[in-house]
This record gives sequence, C-alpha cells and structure tokens, in this order.
Amino acid sequence: MTAARAASSVPPPAVTAAIAGRAARLGWADLPDDLLERTKQCLLDWFAVTLAGAREELTDILVQEALEDGATGTISLVGRGETVTPSAAALINGSASHALDYDDVNFAMGGHPTVTVVPAILALGEQRRASGRAFIEAFVAGYETSGRVGRLVAPSHYLKGFHVTGTVGSFAATAAVGRMLGLDPARLATAFGIAATQAAGLKSNFGTMCKPLHAGTASEHGLRAARLAARGFTARSDSLECDQGFASSQSDHLEAGAALGEPQQGWHLRNNLFKYHAACYLTHAPIECARELRQRSNFPPERVRRIQLRLDSGADRVCNIAEPRTGLESKFSLRQTVAMALAGLDTAALGSYSETTASDPALAVLRSKVSIDFQSDWSHTLAEMAIELDDGTRLESRYDAGVPATDIARQRAALEAKFDALAIPVLGTVRAGDLRRLIDRVESLADIGELARAARSAA
Repeated sequence: MTAARAASSVPPPAVTAAIAGRAARLGWADLPDDLLERTKQCLLDWFAVTLAGAREELTDILVQEALEDGATGTISLVGRGETVTPSAAALINGSASHALDYDDVNFAMGGHPTVTVVPAILALGEQRRASGRAFIEAFVAGYETSGRVGRLVAPSHYLKGFHVTGTVGSFAATAAVGRMLGLDPARLATAFGIAATQAAGLKSNFGTMCKPLHAGTASEHGLRAARLAARGFTARSDSLECDQGFASSQSDHLEAGAALGEPQQGWHLRNNLFKYHAACYLTHAPIECARELRQRSNFPPERVRRIQLRLDSGADRVCNIAEPRTGLESKFSLRQTVAMALAGLDTAALGSYSETTASDPALAVLRSKVSIDFQSDWSHTLAEMAIELDDGTRLESRYDAGVPATDIARQRAALEAKFDALAIPVLGTVRAGDLRRLIDRVESLADIGELARAARSAA
C-alpha cells in the first residue's frame, strides 16, 4: 500500500461531534467574569450598527419581501416598527447589522461573528421568552463555535472565494440556537449537518447588497437548522470533516488541531475586534497609518507627492477597488479610505461614504498617488505607510489593527460613544439611553424580548 493510500484510509477526527459537544454543554458557570462584560460590549456594538442599518435600502427591500410573502408576526425588527416571523427577523436583522460594514470582527473566524449569532437568538429568545442568562450562554456558545469552525478551514476557505461570515457564520448561529433550545450534543451535531448544506456566501459579491445578506442568511440558516434538528430532521452528524462535507468541498484544509485547541487568551471572545471606521476591516490599519502621519506632521494634502502602502496580499481581492463610484464601494477601497483619512474626513461617520465623496476631485487626485506593495506571508492586519512630500520629506508609519484591546473599560467608553452616535438619531436620546441600560443588565432580564422590543422604532 502506498503512503498516500495509507494516509487516505485513516478516518478523519470527529471534529463535528467535538465542537457540537462543547457548544451544547456550555453553561453559565463556565463563563469567566470578563466574558459577561465582553458580551455586553458586543451587544452595544451590534444594536448600534443594526439601528443605523435598519433604514438602508437593502433592509427596506428585505422587509417588503417578507411582508409580501406573508411573514407578518410578533418578532421585533431593530430600528423599525414592523413585526415579523422569527425566521424573517433573523434574516432582516442580520442583514441590517452588516449593511454598513461597521460590525465586529474576529480573525480566528475570519469574518464577523456577532452579526450571525445575535439575530437568530434574539428572534428565538423573544418568541420563547428566554432569560437574559440563557441568551448569554447561547451567544458565547455560538461565538466560540465561529472561531473553531473558522480555524478548521483557514486559510484556504477564504482564499477560494468564500465569505466566512455567510459560511462559518451558519454554524455559529446553529450552535447558539441549539444551545438556547437545549439540544444535546448528538442533536446539535445533526443540526450542523443541516447548516452545512445551506452555508454559502461569495466574496465576489463584496461591494453589493449580497455581502450583508450573507450575515442574514447565516443567521436564518442557523435558526432553521437547529429547529429542524430539534424536530428530528436528519442530516449527517460529521458534516465538517466527512468526505464531500464542508471542509473538503470548500477548503484545502482540515485543521482539527487548530479548531479544537485552546484559543489565544483561552476564549475566542477575548480576541474580538471592534470597528471605529465604517469600512472594511482590512482598510483600518492603512487608515490609522494615514491619520497618525497627518496628526503628527499636520501637512496639507496638496503637499503629498506620493504615498507608498505595504500590506498583506490578501487585501488585494477584498478591498482594492481602485476607483470607487459609490459610498459602498468606497468602503472596499484602500486608496479612497487612505485619501479620506489624509484629507481629514471622519472615516467613522456614515455620511463620509457617499457618491459625492467618491467623486470628489481632490480625493481622486490624492488616491491616485497611492501605490500598493502587496506582501506575501504578512499579518493581514498590518500596514506600513511612507509619504513623500513636495520638498522631499519622507514620513513613515506602521500600524497593526489585529491587536485586541487589553483595557476593556477604555474599549467600553469608545463603544458607548459609537452607540450614542448611531442609536440616538434612530431612537432619540431617551430611548437610546433606555436600551443601553437594558444591555448593561441583560443577565438579569427574565425575558430577552424586553431588549428586542426596546430597540424597535416608533416610526
């Protein structure tokens, strides 16, 4: 027997069962104190970006489609007055929360975890009157699953063109809903099989409405998968590792050790990254380099002769739209976001990303001076920038956007400011404050529906 044949005869590790078992057994007593605060910070961020995304055109379209399809129900839509069925709420709230590309990131997952998990369990929790503690248990179970499944198929899954938020996010949502439903490990492993056959999302659709749709469908698929499994619906219980399963069909890797090993700092949730610029996360390090150079040297943009940017080659296929025409395309343009930062535009403000800004002649001139040197085997969150001014002065900066915050109190203050900036225009000062206070005591809520209803818009 050849070595290759012998290797192929070795059964794959039982990854699906192991990940499902961890999620199904996770309980309140397992959670360190800091994970409660980190969960609350994820909720602050999620409600903020979802409220802001609730009136986007794609959200309007999804709401119209749901209502015309007869999906009127009792479940809340964040930032809106309509109520729909749980599945429709998971889809719509999930899509709205990713509409502005302003939501949190985890690089173990390789995508956006919270936007796939919260919409599903918020809808189910409101329907079932689940407690705040049950909601938190479900959230952490789903979040940790996102990191484990993400590490299982990284990096080739993403490099092949799959949007991890839509694919891996389906398993995260399934784990969260399964935990809230109380599925045992065997049933949850089966639910993963149902999720695996639905998991989808293509990076080629970045810059269109389909990217946020991926977050919504992941949440909806997870809700469906776990509920069907609870009813006895069948699927393979080894969907992650089996031949022609999720890993073998959508990646070149089955990194079982990475998936089942100890996360950095013990929990994937401790490595969550929040966005403070309303653009693709891979633009954040270049933006920070540009801001630092501008603030340090205080030069007018007209003095810039050339801008050299070095970063990982992975960004080339994600956020390298050279001449964006719309605000959405601008969020995926390294040159445009660098130009905006150098010109002093507020890259955290939603209004900065518009057709007017994209077509601004001064910004177009500035972004034309950006040359990008893509590097192999770099950290994908690291950027280096060198700017040459008209008198030959050379300015340099370096920034890594992949370092989680160590001061979570300071992080909370930044997130509260972000929450107020995004939530108050939708809910008003009083109701936004009420929502913030509910998030702060989420673990004491007898009915998580109270939180969902507080985020409705009166309009």
